[in-house]
Amino acid sequence: MWKAKLEGKLAAKAWPEAPTLQRQAFHGRVLGIDPSLRGTGLALIEFTPGRQPVLLRCQTVKIAAKLSMAHCLAEIHQAVAAFVADFDPRHVALEQTIYVQNFQTAQILGAARGAAIAAAALKKKEIFEYAPLRVKQAVAGRGHASKEQVARTVMGMLGHGRTLALDESDAAAVALCHALTWRP
Repeated sequence: MWKAKLEGKLAAKAWPEAPTLQRQAFHGRVLGIDPSLRGTGLALIEFTPGRQPVLLRCQTVKIAAKLSMAHCLAEIHQAVAAFVADFDPRHVALEQTIYVQNFQTAQILGAARGAAIAAAALKKKEIFEYAPLRVKQAVAGRGHASKEQVARTVMGMLGHGRTLALDESDAAAVALCHALTWRP
């Protein structure tokens, strides 16, 4: 066989063409949510293929420490419902609960997430959840990036001039993560 190959009598094996894997770019609006009881970040971003993402609106739902948990959850629910009603996002993306050593903190974060999810679910929106490590990796390229590094990267990706609050930049990072990693 080698002799035939060296003499040019053996034809090269024709390999089938590998299929091209073309990922469809996300198109539409994503409401990113970084849930927290006293400072939930919300960021609405519009994605158009071939163009830079545009931050349409962002907000931090700040609630005073003197107010009850029930009041906080109602405020979170109302803020998310208002974003959904005003801007009709295609998808809603949230950050999953991080590992916490304190059981009470986990319950509080879970309740804040639940209030946000309920508001979007009542409006029949598709809801996606992403681990904080995945969000940081998708946006900043490192799973252990600092909040400040994520904020700088988000502002660069959005071409945004004003500095966003950390809760807002985290919410925008979740929306960007969704659009960058979403598969139809």
